[in-house]
Amino acid sequence: MRRPALGFVLALAAFACATNPVTGRSELVLMSPAQESAEGKQAAAQVKQQMGLVEDDPALLAFVRSVGARVAAHSPRKDVSYQFAIANMPETNAFALPGGYVYVSRGLLALVRSEDELANVLAHEVGHVAARHAAQRETRAIGVGLLTMLGAAAAGVVGGAEAANAVGQLGQVAGAGLIASYSRDQERQADEVGQTLAKAAGYDPGGMATFLGALDTEVTLQAGGKTRRPSFLDSHPATPERVATATARARTLGTTGVLAPISARSTFVSRLEGILVDEDPAQGLVREQTFVHPDLDLRIQFPDGWAVQNGQDAVAAQDKEGAALIALVVQERGDDPRAAAEKFLRANAQAVELGDHGPLKSAAVPAYQARARVALSQGTAAAELFWLAHGGAIYRLQCLTGEQNLSTFDAAFERTAKSFRSLSSEERAGIRERRVHVVQAAGGESLAALAERSGNVWKLEKAALANGLEKGATLAPGQRVKIVVERPYARGSRE
Repeated sequence: MRRPALGFVLALAAFACATNPVTGRSELVLMSPAQESAEGKQAAAQVKQQMGLVEDDPALLAFVRSVGARVAAHSPRKDVSYQFAIANMPETNAFALPGGYVYVSRGLLALVRSEDELANVLAHEVGHVAARHAAQRETRAIGVGLLTMLGAAAAGVVGGAEAANAVGQLGQVAGAGLIASYSRDQERQADEVGQTLAKAAGYDPGGMATFLGALDTEVTLQAGGKTRRPSFLDSHPATPERVATATARARTLGTTGVLAPISARSTFVSRLEGILVDEDPAQGLVREQTFVHPDLDLRIQFPDGWAVQNGQDAVAAQDKEGAALIALVVQERGDDPRAAAEKFLRANAQAVELGDHGPLKSAAVPAYQARARVALSQGTAAAELFWLAHGGAIYRLQCLTGEQNLSTFDAAFERTAKSFRSLSSEERAGIRERRVHVVQAAGGESLAALAERSGNVWKLEKAALANGLEKGATLAPGQRVKIVVERPYARGSRE
């Protein structure tokens, strides 16, 4: 039996060997270009659905795509069509999916200081695609975040910590690669390919080193606060060695490009006018235990001490011990919560064993509730289900816990459901958004003075970093400086 088995393995290896477009060497990969294309297309749909894309600034999007296309034209891999987009992420990040889908976040665009830096970032991600790093990792990852958290929490409720870990690990294998993690060698290779592509496209390859240095500084600034947001550095670890290597490579490649950048620095900075910074009110905002959504005109209060996470399709909260979970989703259009409840229960009759049910009294909106036992992959859980009618839609509040814990969480579940209501005028007025604003300096004006007169809400250190300046810098007459201003949120607003 061993000979046929060995023959099969060798045949598979021969089938899976391919020439790497970057190295020119033959390597074993278990993902064909067709599979890469299919995985990338599916993952791109997940990014758009779960994360969202910035598409309300056609000029900025066209600019990013033009810079990306300029570096991608020099990619050694020609069997993919590179596509560039802006991810609706406040974090400073960039990532690539199999098949040539490349993303930069709006948070990264707010930080980047020059077209050269942006070009090197995009070229770095093109390098990952060109070198087939996703295929090397044998990844089929397409999504991460709320769904993985919900699955792990539900497993924890029913099956304990081991079940939760198993579900979490499954999520990492089956759906955690929107922002993939590469090995250090792959990062080094992507840096090298990226700088080479940037130089070939007419950009300064030193932009890679200055950008990585800026990210390193940003992490240091964030470390001074209570929390540090995930960033480009989490999936693209920037070490002093890596920055030094990029600096040395830039000197070797030379800084004189074949072509001039698409825009001078002043023009480049002006292109960033109006970029949203921090959270996007249009996706809803989490304020400690409260979730508000101005466009949907709703507010809901989760139990004290619970961890609240906002996703593209749901907002959820989990208690400290992982013993209970609450998730709010939109079920359908309509205004009859009882009819919506009956429809849901009929559709899920095999998985849901219905208990007591009826109207929810003293709720701020028309509401219906039901107790049930829910069949999960790891066993069963107790559920409190609420249907809430608001604004022409039916929201479903799903509350899960172990059957033995229902009495512990029952009151918290009901309080959460009854907290669901419209925003008050004061609450709506208090919702703000932050956007990049470009200001011209007066002759001899300091960065601190400009920040003060322009209403800047960035910390001075962050403003200096985002402009490639020192805190005590004196500005030239007419110099364009990025600052961030805060204003009341208005649906679809943009200067």
